[in-house]
Amino acid sequence: MTSQYGFSSSFVETVAGFTAGIVSTLVTNSVLVYVVDRSSSRFGGSLRIIRKIYYHEGGCAAFYRGLTPNLIGNSTSWGLYFLCYSGLKDSIRIYRKEREQILTSSDYLLASGSAGVITSVLTNPIWVIKTRMLSTGSHAPGAYSSFTSGAKQIYKVEGIPGFYRGLIPALFGVSHGALQFMAYEQLKLFRLRSMNTMGSTESNHLGAERVLGNVDFFAISGLSKVFAGSVTYPYQVIRSRLQTYEGHLIYRGAIDVFSQVWAQEGIAGFYKGLVPNLLRVLPSTWVTFLVYENTKVYLSRLAQNPLNTSY
Repeated sequence: MTSQYGFSSSFVETVAGFTAGIVSTLVTNSVLVYVVDRSSSRFGGSLRIIRKIYYHEGGCAAFYRGLTPNLIGNSTSWGLYFLCYSGLKDSIRIYRKEREQILTSSDYLLASGSAGVITSVLTNPIWVIKTRMLSTGSHAPGAYSSFTSGAKQIYKVEGIPGFYRGLIPALFGVSHGALQFMAYEQLKLFRLRSMNTMGSTESNHLGAERVLGNVDFFAISGLSKVFAGSVTYPYQVIRSRLQTYEGHLIYRGAIDVFSQVWAQEGIAGFYKGLVPNLLRVLPSTWVTFLVYENTKVYLSRLAQNPLNTSY
């Protein structure tokens, strides 16, 4: 569907997702330089890793190693994801011939899961390069000096399959996004209903229903991320270990990673770094969804009043 001034819903979703990916990466990249130390699960390990990176990898600049693949990966992933997610939700409504029908939890799971599969397949090469850049010191032998050099080296040594290491765990990890977006959408609906129920008298008087604000998006996105992250964290451990620089030498595949972690570390190994991970991803989640929702509002208003840009 295209607006009067040419802004289709696909364009709005893509631009909003792309912008959200760029902004969240620039704001939170220093926090993203965190790879769980496989040799230790002791309390305080995160601070020890941070100090090690700071003193041995070049100070504050070390925390921005991998910025380029992060920018490319996050902006591309979010742009593709929201484009596919929106399109799939519209397809479900059209299939039912009831475009304004409220989707169910299973509909959100289907749409977000399918969007996640498409996005994972298309962007996996970017995340392989990013993970390897961040899992080795900048001065380590064989370390990738840049995004392009990493791509060339992977192609030379491992060929095309090297770009898709960790894809199977990533596809299993689609469940994370599916659960997160299901929770996000349902919490938005719940919040809207509660707001409009409590303020029904005022809404009728003003002739308009209340809408969600930034505080609502902040709380809802955080709650949905914690929920999904806690449920699906083990797959992230498996995927990260497969994608590390020496992953192809240590592990034969996802099942081998599972077996080794279980044998050497027990069930706790699959949740190593969970709290730091949640603390790491929450700022990015908050920024992503706040920018995404506000960009959509801006583009909608711009489409309605193209000559007025003072929003």
